[in-house]
Amino acid sequence: MKKTFSLSLLLVTSAFINPCFAAGQHSFALSHYGAPSDTVTKATEFMAKRANELSQGRITIHLHPSNELGSLDTQIDAVRMGTIDIVVGGNPYYTGLNEELNLLDLPFLFQDTQHVAKVLNSQIGSELLNSLEKSGLKGLAFYEVGFRDLTNNKKQIKSVADLAHLKIRTTPNPAHIEAFRAWGANPTPMAFNEVYFSLKTGLIDGQENPIHQIWNNNFHETQKYLSLTHHAYTVAPMTMNLDRFNALDEEDQKILLQAAQDGAELEKKLNIEENKLNLEKLIQYGMEVEYTPDTASFQAGAKKAWDDYAKKFGDQVIQQIVGMK
Repeated sequence: MKKTFSLSLLLVTSAFINPCFAAGQHSFALSHYGAPSDTVTKATEFMAKRANELSQGRITIHLHPSNELGSLDTQIDAVRMGTIDIVVGGNPYYTGLNEELNLLDLPFLFQDTQHVAKVLNSQIGSELLNSLEKSGLKGLAFYEVGFRDLTNNKKQIKSVADLAHLKIRTTPNPAHIEAFRAWGANPTPMAFNEVYFSLKTGLIDGQENPIHQIWNNNFHETQKYLSLTHHAYTVAPMTMNLDRFNALDEEDQKILLQAAQDGAELEKKLNIEENKLNLEKLIQYGMEVEYTPDTASFQAGAKKAWDDYAKKFGDQVIQQIVGMK
């Protein structure tokens, strides 16, 4: 009921979000999850500026951060329907459209940012991004949420045994849910914009997100312990309504793709810088940090998630990715 209402609201307001195009002029609404201070906000602001500059003013992008147009599920559905033009959302929110995308969320699949770049810039990355066209979405670029770390308010996570019975918010991705279940936790998927309140009220014990997300969304106000597990990497595809993209002339298509990629590259650089700065802020705030958790103890649960994926899609691509590191 809530989702239906949200979509109806978007349909009613679409005339305001997507004004009619004058000849040669294009105005697009871009929605995302990031807080005003988050790197995805800075990156999409840069993308909008680049698109406007490269098109000599023909393309204007209006930004809607902080999930102000609804949950990510609602935003992605709205882009498919054409009531929002462009969205940036974590990969787990796309996996309902194409289960093969679960590949990118497998725990401990990626070693570091260089390994991620090799994969996403390869044919594997291109094919996964292009696979969304079957769902009416044009993949413009891979933005990122980043490498995920664990926080909670009960105890420090030094090994997988410390996760036992903790209620941890996860994404809706089956690979995440099954991994945390195998690790002994009680995985609790929920919308990102509900996490802070749920932590504050004790509805959940902890959550898992990159350092910049933990700081920019004030999760440190409710969490005592941080463990740098880097247990999974999350991409955040930027997608556009496919029909709207195809309606553009070739030059403007190239401009949007270039501007989107420029913004994605900026975001990745900002995340490296801000994760270092924000970790120091979290420590100064009083969070206790486990720098070297026993990640080997997580491997059995990670392998189960890999095996579950391989049963559906085979392990050929998994092995190709492992071989790229």
